[in-house]
Amino acid sequence: MAKIDYTADEMMTIAAARLLRDRQVCFVGIGLPSAAANLARLTHAPNIVLIYESGTIGTRPDVLPLSIGDGILADTADTVVSVPEMFHYWLQSGRIDIGFLGAAQVDKYGNINTTVIGDYHQPSVRLPGAGGAPEIATSSRDILIIIRHTPRAFVEKVDFITSVGLLDATTDRRALGIPGNGPAAIITDLGILKPDPKTRELVLSSLHPEVTIDQVKKATGWPLGVVADLPMTEPPNADELRVLRDLNHRSSQSNQKAVA
Repeated sequence: MAKIDYTADEMMTIAAARLLRDRQVCFVGIGLPSAAANLARLTHAPNIVLIYESGTIGTRPDVLPLSIGDGILADTADTVVSVPEMFHYWLQSGRIDIGFLGAAQVDKYGNINTTVIGDYHQPSVRLPGAGGAPEIATSSRDILIIIRHTPRAFVEKVDFITSVGLLDATTDRRALGIPGNGPAAIITDLGILKPDPKTRELVLSSLHPEVTIDQVKKATGWPLGVVADLPMTEPPNADELRVLRDLNHRSSQSNQKAVA
C-alpha cells in the first residue's frame, strides 16, 4: 500500500476532528477550531450541531468562515439568534457540550492567554483579546484547544489568563462557581495532551507519527509528563485528507474571490 503524505497541520486538524462526536453541540472558534469542527461534520459526525458566536446555530458552511460575522454562517444555519440569547440561553444554561478554542499561549493547567505577551500594562505583544472565549471556557461542559506546539505557545505559566482552564494544582473550578469541566484535551501538530486526573497538569497522551517524545518535550515550556504506554496517533486516512483538502481548497478560492 502506498504511503499517504500529509502535513503536520493536517495531522493536527484531523486528530482534533476525531475527538468530536455525532450529535454533540459544539461552540466553535474561528480558524483552526473551525476547520476541525467542519471536517468532523463532513466525515464521521454529520449531525453535530455547530454554533458560532454571532448567533448561528446548526450552521453547515461549504467554505471556512473568515470571521464569526461571515455571511456563510447565517446562510447555512438552522436558525440565527441574538448574541445575548446565544450566551444567556445556550451557553450559560449548560446546553453546550464542547467549546472548541484556539490560543496564543497555554500553560500546564490549560489556562489560555489571548490578551498580551509580557506585562499587561507594558506588553511586548498585544494580542487580539478575549472575544467570547472566557464565557465559552467557563460554561461549556468540556473544552478542546487546538494550537501549534512551540516553546512560545506552551509556557509554564501564561502571562495573562484570558480564558480559565484548570487554574492550578490546588484551586478547584467548581469551588469558584465555574460550572464547566475545563480542558479535556489540547491538540497540537506534535501530539495530544490531556490533564492528569490527580495533578491536573497536562501530560502527553498521544504522539503523532514521525514525532519523538524528546521533540515534544523540547517544544514545551515545563517538564512535560508522559503517560505510560504512550499510544501513537492514528495517521490520517485517504478520505479524511480528501475532505479536508477539498474544504481548504474551496475556502481559498472563496477568499480570493472576496478579495478580488
